[in-house]
Amino acid sequence: MEKAQNKKEIYTIDAEGKVLGRLATQIVSILRGKNKPDFMPNKDSNNYVVVKNISKIKITGQKLDQKTYFRHTGYLGGDKHILMRDIFEKNPGEILRKAVSGMLPKNRLRDKQLKRIKFE
Repeated sequence: MEKAQNKKEIYTIDAEGKVLGRLATQIVSILRGKNKPDFMPNKDSNNYVVVKNISKIKITGQKLDQKTYFRHTGYLGGDKHILMRDIFEKNPGEILRKAVSGMLPKNRLRDKQLKRIKFE
C-alpha cells in the first residue's frame, strides 16, 4: 500500500468582477481538496490559493452599508460593531478571509487552511 503524496499545488484566481460569496465557495473547495479525486474530509490537501485584484470584487446588495462584523473587547459592554465598508477600505482581503473562514469546518485544520490564502 503506497502512501498518498501531499504535493503543494498553487491555484491563482482573478477576483475582478466576481461575487464575494461565490468566490469564497470556490476557494473553500480548493483549500479542502474537494477538486481532487482522493478527497477525504480529515486529510489536509496542501493547496495554496493566490487571489489577484481583490479590491475589484463585487459585493451585491446593500451589504457594504448594512452588514456589520461583531467583536468583543473582553470588558463589560465592550461590543464593537464594524461596518463592512470600513473593513473593505482598509483591507479588502480581510472580507474574503472572513467569508472563507465561515465556510470552512470548525476543526483543527481550519487555521492551517486559512494561512494558505494569499492576496496580491
